[in-house]
Amino acid sequence: MDMTVSELSKATDAAAKPLELAIILPTLNERANLAPLVERLDKALAGIAWEAIFVDDNSPDGTSDEARAISQRDRRVRVIQRINRRGLASAAIEGMMATAAPVVAVMDADHQHDPNLLPRMLQSVTGGECDVAVASRFAEGASTEEWGRPDRVKASNIANAIARKVTGVDLSDPMSGYFMLKAETLRQTAPKLSGVGFKILLDILATSEKHLRVRDFPLSFAARASGESKLDRTVVFEFLVGLYDKWLGRIIPTRFALFGTIGAAGVVVHMAVLALVLAVAGGSFKGHLVSAFELGQTLAALVAMTFNFVLNNALTYADKRLTGTVALIKGWAKFGLTCSVGLLANVGVAAVLVRFGFHEYPAALTGIVVGSVWNFALSSKFVWGRY
Repeated sequence: MDMTVSELSKATDAAAKPLELAIILPTLNERANLAPLVERLDKALAGIAWEAIFVDDNSPDGTSDEARAISQRDRRVRVIQRINRRGLASAAIEGMMATAAPVVAVMDADHQHDPNLLPRMLQSVTGGECDVAVASRFAEGASTEEWGRPDRVKASNIANAIARKVTGVDLSDPMSGYFMLKAETLRQTAPKLSGVGFKILLDILATSEKHLRVRDFPLSFAARASGESKLDRTVVFEFLVGLYDKWLGRIIPTRFALFGTIGAAGVVVHMAVLALVLAVAGGSFKGHLVSAFELGQTLAALVAMTFNFVLNNALTYADKRLTGTVALIKGWAKFGLTCSVGLLANVGVAAVLVRFGFHEYPAALTGIVVGSVWNFALSSKFVWGRY
């Protein structure tokens, strides 16, 4: 594709001047937003050597292809297309680690974040006024009127209050997705970041071993232009998971805690289905080859297993979520097989402990823990393909 004279001049200037700033833009189905956003960045960052890195979770609308097409005309634009990985926090981390720029910024690609704040934020970070510059929706002078979502504003305020309480981060908008910091600071913190959930700023501030000075920049938060938000229906759950990971994740790994919690809920589902079958058909199976209890236990096991698989696929392994009918059926079958191995481990360990003189209930509890660990390890590897 031929470049215009002005585009060639911009590309040449960008290559000649040392890189000053990288803007990381996680995307999901935002093809139409890319070109207008690059134009806005070009105007806002006049005189600054910058690059934009779009980190795309393999959008089916061709967002990555659009970014590559723009890159052919403007060398300041790059793209990272992630396959079988998803999540806002992890996308931001990968993008920030992929640049040589001394300063990195993270912002949305949906035009809700105003690029005109970037020069002032950059000056504040490079000038030593702060370690992290945050575009805040709730600082004095900020506005959310254009957003047109009072329900989301209220939810954000509640989430911010919880985040401040749990993490000790004193910030007007710790849930902001628009911020800037030195790349060196990010690289020092990155090995300890969880990448869990969707608010990477909160993760950075709560993880950093040194106190990071933060400065707020009032943001007029706009409505989404087009495309799909990376915050899906699990947004509240992911927020709570992120807080758990910062609070207790080092004691009990977050994924295992989620897996175990869903497993415990599955036990409740199992008992509810069994009770329902016994109540409905308890007296009608007398004299039959299969008792009402055996029928109920079988149905309850299948329902509970399906319940556990669906929730683990949607929540515990959201970044490796199986999609499509064939993939889901195969995953469900593999999950059933791995759970049967865990059941054998559960019963076997408990039986051995009882024979060695342990009380039945502690032995049963130990068997449950061992079985859960086996289920988690096997399903992580063979169902969702990761340890």
